[in-house]
Amino acid sequence: MQPCCGNSVCHVLMLVLCLSAAEDFDWTKNNHGSFYYGTFPTGFSWGAGGSAYQTEGAWDKDGKGLSIWDVFSHKKGKIQLNDTGDSSCESYYKIKDDISLMKEIRLNHYRFSISWPRIIPTGVKSDHVNGKGIQFYDELIDHLLENHITPIVTLYHWDLPQVLQEKYGGWQNISMVNHFNDFANLCFEKFGDRVKHWITFNNPWSMAVEGYETGEHAPGLKLRGTGAYRAAHHIIKAHAKVWHTYDTQWRAKQKGLVGISLSGDWGEPVDISNQKDIEAAERYVQFYLGWFATPIFHGDYPQVMKDFVGRKSVQQGLGTSRLPVFSSQEKSYIKGTCDFLGIGHFTTRYITQRNDPTGRSSNSYFTDRDLAELVDPRWPDPGSEWLYSVPWGFRRLLNFVKTQYGNPMIYVTENGVSEKMMCTELCDEWRIQYYKDYINEMLKAIRDGVNVKGYTAWSLLDKFEWDEGYSERFGLYYVDFRNKNKPRYPKASVQFYKRIISSNGFPNQREVENWRRKAVEMCSSSNQLLAAEEQRSTAANILRLIHDPLTSHMEMVTEIVVPTVCTLSILISAVLLMFLLRRRN
Repeated sequence: MQPCCGNSVCHVLMLVLCLSAAEDFDWTKNNHGSFYYGTFPTGFSWGAGGSAYQTEGAWDKDGKGLSIWDVFSHKKGKIQLNDTGDSSCESYYKIKDDISLMKEIRLNHYRFSISWPRIIPTGVKSDHVNGKGIQFYDELIDHLLENHITPIVTLYHWDLPQVLQEKYGGWQNISMVNHFNDFANLCFEKFGDRVKHWITFNNPWSMAVEGYETGEHAPGLKLRGTGAYRAAHHIIKAHAKVWHTYDTQWRAKQKGLVGISLSGDWGEPVDISNQKDIEAAERYVQFYLGWFATPIFHGDYPQVMKDFVGRKSVQQGLGTSRLPVFSSQEKSYIKGTCDFLGIGHFTTRYITQRNDPTGRSSNSYFTDRDLAELVDPRWPDPGSEWLYSVPWGFRRLLNFVKTQYGNPMIYVTENGVSEKMMCTELCDEWRIQYYKDYINEMLKAIRDGVNVKGYTAWSLLDKFEWDEGYSERFGLYYVDFRNKNKPRYPKASVQFYKRIISSNGFPNQREVENWRRKAVEMCSSSNQLLAAEEQRSTAANILRLIHDPLTSHMEMVTEIVVPTVCTLSILISAVLLMFLLRRRN
């Protein structure tokens, strides 16, 4: 009897079985459930993260080349309050300080990115390799390992060398594939003896859509309807090439893993009994996470993307789809290039069907999807206009990944919450609640059978938040950006997260409630310390103002323009204090 695998009928049967296996996610079953007290599997890895441009500073020091974010942030009006990452957290100079913070939380791993232009200033390896850049990351990796913290290294967190943008058009050009491979190969050569977890790209959705479709992020191009798809096509090819390079040249010797970090908000149908809403919600997730995950796991774009973009392209009178096509050879090359999947997740949307009302003239990634995004006004909103706390969406997303992509090994590479506050507040109870609820939903997902191996709180420090500048703070540690030394202060969430790590989960209700109470008690002393420092700094500025009114005023404009409520209260206190001191004298 002829074996099944030699029979074309069997191939068809196998294909049907694979497709049905990928579609067994139950959109109609959303069990929010109560809080689950329990612990994570032994060996679960707890970490925190950051990225090069957001934290390092030293933007033009020690031979580093310009990145697209250096150039973009220096253009007036691109970033809130015209902030830049020029100095940011000064982490380039504070390796040991930051690692001591990691030790304080008892992190198992730290996720950071390597700045391509710090290593290869022009982006082209044959031009020049910067030894001081290599030395910086050598020291960072060595210090982490000395302190028993595993480095998880991202090769690309958005800071493309500016020369490659100017010369080739950045990720619009296929030449990026080889240049990025050269850079990755150099990193494997220099650091791969110690780094065993590599991430090729962080959140390519943002790279493509916000960099080349909306122009909100560097390089700031608005190539609507085409730019994002073309950039994504080259990013996927670049990821696959780097995976193959590691697989053929380094894996046997270094025994590491190469993955990619994909971000995805969850999309929940507005009406789970309405098939159109279910289809719209799945389309939302496929156009977001599936855009990159489906080629990497299955070899091609999601069918729904090919159908919708193809049909819209025809309606617009185009001869071919705006969504590029992989050749059969490329599909085979790309499929399976993922040792683990990084998941970045922050929030959820309700999704409903909506046909594009703008008709044939519409030409954008967003209108290609034919859907509307909604939020529930009861969802907590700590401040960032896009980030609502919807913990159950995290479990739904993780289970979707499990069913769609064959239950891959997952590391949660970003999860956290920001705040926008007038006053400095280190007692961040809303962040404690967010971490408690989201981490618990991840624990439930593991109970569901999802293969999650590690969790990365985003982020270790407050830092430069792209087009939002320093107006949003994600950090476990508060960074005083007005002080040239960039001191760090622990928020209450540091103590709470530390307890989760120490207990490897949530042992019982009484203990978890006790964690919260103790964390808030401890942060009040940090608040007093920070307030005293702010008051001292403000008083010093006022003294300068009094002694030299004109020049001091000119300097002060940049420091206290549009003062916050907190600063005003400190100013008033300082002025009264000085008035009393003068009267005494």
